[in-house]
Amino acid sequence: GSGRACEPGDMQLPVLRGLQLWALLLLPARGPARGAARFDPTWESLDARQLPAWFDQAKFGIFIHWGVYSVPSFGSEWFWWYWQKEKQPKFVNFMKSNYPPGFKYQDFGPLFRANFFNANQWADLFQASGARYIVLTSKHHEGFTLWGSEHSWNWNAVDEGPKRDIVQELEVAIRNRTKLHFGLYYSLFEWFHPLFLEDEASSFHMRQFPFSKMLPELYELVNKYQPDVLWADGDGGAPDSYWNSTGFLAWLYNDSPVRDTVVTNDRWAAGSICKHGGYYTCSDRYNPGHLLPHKWENCMTIDKLSWGYRRNAEISDYLTIEELVKQLVETVSCGGNLLMNIGPTEDGTISVVFEERLRQMGTWLKVNGDAIYETHTWRAQNDTVTPDVWYTSKPQEKLVYAMFLKWPISGQLLLGQPKAILGATEVKLLGHGQLLNWTSLEQSGIMVDLPQLTIHQMPCKWGWALALTNVI
Repeated sequence: GSGRACEPGDMQLPVLRGLQLWALLLLPARGPARGAARFDPTWESLDARQLPAWFDQAKFGIFIHWGVYSVPSFGSEWFWWYWQKEKQPKFVNFMKSNYPPGFKYQDFGPLFRANFFNANQWADLFQASGARYIVLTSKHHEGFTLWGSEHSWNWNAVDEGPKRDIVQELEVAIRNRTKLHFGLYYSLFEWFHPLFLEDEASSFHMRQFPFSKMLPELYELVNKYQPDVLWADGDGGAPDSYWNSTGFLAWLYNDSPVRDTVVTNDRWAAGSICKHGGYYTCSDRYNPGHLLPHKWENCMTIDKLSWGYRRNAEISDYLTIEELVKQLVETVSCGGNLLMNIGPTEDGTISVVFEERLRQMGTWLKVNGDAIYETHTWRAQNDTVTPDVWYTSKPQEKLVYAMFLKWPISGQLLLGQPKAILGATEVKLLGHGQLLNWTSLEQSGIMVDLPQLTIHQMPCKWGWALALTNVI
């Protein structure tokens, strides 16, 4: 954006003038894409940007919550907050029972070792899951960065703990071994950062934290790792004028090395969620069950109770593959993407429960991916007559997909929505391939005779898809 987008406003501190100049020097001197209109640092201009097409086509991504909170791996990734700020008994007692008196959250840093972290193994697993993009937490609200940030001295994965640039290792593995898009999550605020707390105490009239920490780190992340997704979170209750969100996004869309491919979400300031930015997330585990006019994403967790790894999780805390397939099908039918979260352990392994779910999803998508990837919403999202039937479409190919989650006992599936065209309509079961018999119903809809299959002949176990050609 223009220089004025970066004005600190009513900042008194002269040091920030220098920082601000320095932040501007970070911007690469690249012209805009040929013939592309430039975006102004206003929501009106930024919100009008067309989302790069790859994102809607991808449909399914993997979220990875990994950080210092993976060391206590107890309760949730909000461990520090619940223990020190809210002083919840469960967390206070956990520390009393397991760690010496005077043990601080910072002391978990050196214990975050990542000694089994193998980025190539992760990349191969993500490829096998059928996901088309990943989003790694480069920094959560605890402020620990998974790359060697110069603005997070001694509280980053290169100086402390693993002594490795986790972001870079995963980025290289994803780009060398897979076709997935590489994305990064970044928390704008930090719970206990002294500069943020001072700014907050001034009702955000002071802006030390964004200019000395958050903005330099964001520029560094984008310039160094060129993510295709930039997933902002943690607005800390501060307005966009405090964060300079619109100024930063104008740079991202106009001049950054990823300006043509990058996709962002809606968590750029207090009040911007579900309203401004790129695609909408609206809330965690958001699944409206109906069509939305704006591209959206359902970010959710396989562990129902936490985003980070929990050692004390029980098997019933994890969603089953049937439940995950249902989430995917519902989300995509309503125009959303599914971002499914796993939490690796502190040593860098992805626990076998998460691995199994990811591989199962990949197995399902190998058979039914045509009904998911690169699809559009249809005129109906789900069936009016038979529950648990969800629709997607490929208008160019005159295809409508009906995904059903329960195999009918009668062997016949009644679809109330599609209207058949005599002599033109064809019906196939994905993974089976032969044409199926169907009957047109008087009012509307069709009755499909499903093939008589033994359990071993089933193309998959957790939901199926019919491809309907030439229906209205």
